[in-house]
Amino acid sequence: MSWLSNVRNKIASITKKESPDNLWHKCKKCEAMVFLKEYEDNMHICPKCEHHGRIGPMTRFEQIMDENSWKIIPFSAVPEDPLKFKDQKKYTDRLKAARTKTEEQDAWVNVTGTIEGHKCVVGVQDFAFLGGSMGLAVGQAFVDAANRAIEDQCPLICFTASGGARMQEGTLSLMQMPKTTVAISMMKEAGIPYIVVLTDPTSGGVMAAYAMLGDVQIAEPDATLAFTGRRVIENTIREKLPDDFQTSEYYFDHGMLDMVVHRKELRAELARVMSYLMAWKTAA
Repeated sequence: MSWLSNVRNKIASITKKESPDNLWHKCKKCEAMVFLKEYEDNMHICPKCEHHGRIGPMTRFEQIMDENSWKIIPFSAVPEDPLKFKDQKKYTDRLKAARTKTEEQDAWVNVTGTIEGHKCVVGVQDFAFLGGSMGLAVGQAFVDAANRAIEDQCPLICFTASGGARMQEGTLSLMQMPKTTVAISMMKEAGIPYIVVLTDPTSGGVMAAYAMLGDVQIAEPDATLAFTGRRVIENTIREKLPDDFQTSEYYFDHGMLDMVVHRKELRAELARVMSYLMAWKTAA
């Protein structure tokens, strides 16, 4: 390699470390360019249009849980590739890639901890892990969270973000819908509050199951919430749907949500709701 090529490679390495991709964030809604640090300091909310960006479990826990209060609940073992599925890639290879990308075991993470002093179990679905798809691991993680909430006699809060059932697990993924529903029924029988926070996007089998079965239904602003796609519905009913159809605000206006809460106010709102529900549980 000539000295000129060596110098060129070193310059490319230096500029790559400080490239616009590392310094700026482009808002997916208004397309404004925002300093990445400003965006992260603003809780991953665009300062121009207030669009709430997608965040992973660890960031979510840091935002809402009391500092140093939360502890991850270990994953329960489930069959990883029950159908030996393969399309363009092996399912096992997709899982490995998703784990490398997110540094998570699967698309759901549970913790125990406190929010403004209120003890709770919190589960967060990670859309970055195979679209937050619901398979055996996600279903079991939800059940583990429900069982822990019953054991600790504290509320369960779930943050949903999913494209639906995981196709690589076929019918087994769909069976997680009744499985999680039974877990919710067990919590209701035990008098354990179940709070759902729907985030962008929540859809498919998840929307048809535990995402819409909370005692209190909360959503972040302008989140896409749907069972099936807009185009499919329009082609079926042969009508043009409203522009805000399948958004948090549309669901709230039509009585399917209890509230739409800005991310900066969510921590305080969850604490308030838990205090009401636990006071009612004690009185009952």
